[in-house]
Amino acid sequence: MVMRNAWWIVCVGCSGAPAAQSPAPAAHGISIVSAPELVVPGIVSTEQSEVRLAASPDGNTLLWGSTDRKGGPGGWDIWRTQRGAAGWSVAVPVSFDSEANDFDPAFSTDGRWVYFFSNRPGGAGGDDIYRVAVAPDGSFGPAQHLGAEINTAGDEWAPAPSPDGTQLMFATNQPGGKHDLVIARAVGDGFAPATPLPGAINTPDADELDATFLPDGRSIIFSRSIDIQQEPPALYFTWLDGGSATALPAPVNVPHGFAMGPSIAGDTLYFSAVRPPPVPRAMHIYRVRFTVAP
Repeated sequence: MVMRNAWWIVCVGCSGAPAAQSPAPAAHGISIVSAPELVVPGIVSTEQSEVRLAASPDGNTLLWGSTDRKGGPGGWDIWRTQRGAAGWSVAVPVSFDSEANDFDPAFSTDGRWVYFFSNRPGGAGGDDIYRVAVAPDGSFGPAQHLGAEINTAGDEWAPAPSPDGTQLMFATNQPGGKHDLVIARAVGDGFAPATPLPGAINTPDADELDATFLPDGRSIIFSRSIDIQQEPPALYFTWLDGGSATALPAPVNVPHGFAMGPSIAGDTLYFSAVRPPPVPRAMHIYRVRFTVAP
């Protein structure tokens, strides 16, 4: 948790030119085709810091994390708003939130599960990955720890189910070490032991984390930073069958800002970012539309 706090401490003083507003050229197969928009201003995007939005498959429920929003039971909490006839509801903490740190929600593609991480008592150590079942009425079941196949004595962050539901991708480290991206195959009601992502996605000198699958299941967007204590993270795109990763162009990554916490819903990329002035210097959730070349 100290490392994520360091990003915000570094970046609250970011300065530089405002983000570009025109469509961007392709970056290793991906094109950004719209300008960034704040997500549900006043409810999701507020004066507080918001991180990693999760949209339900029907688009009517949004979950996200906040480090400083008032009214949650813990220091880092997961919040929820639902869309009805009158618009989006007032944000409230989810029922499975705890007095510990709870963060990085992600819906499974079929909407049956929400995955997240927590450092609540009873885990393997550090931040561990849990999931809750989603009932047909939208209520959540009790938190389920995903066990030693997924969790270690280090920190596990940003769980991301694959589009077909057969795999779970997330970031893990050893205490004091760098984060790498790993993937675990679904087996019955659980998962096989996680293994590193193939190819050269993980690097020895950088932290790779906060990954999300694109709808094709063959490509991902993730965060990378050479030194997370000094250098803010940026978002990268890569194919899972090998090859190098390429930083997303403006208006996602911009000079003197940072981007992390990606998630995907259809052709929309959600991400958390600090933008340079004159945009307020807090982390908010933005969205852009994208296309991917085969």
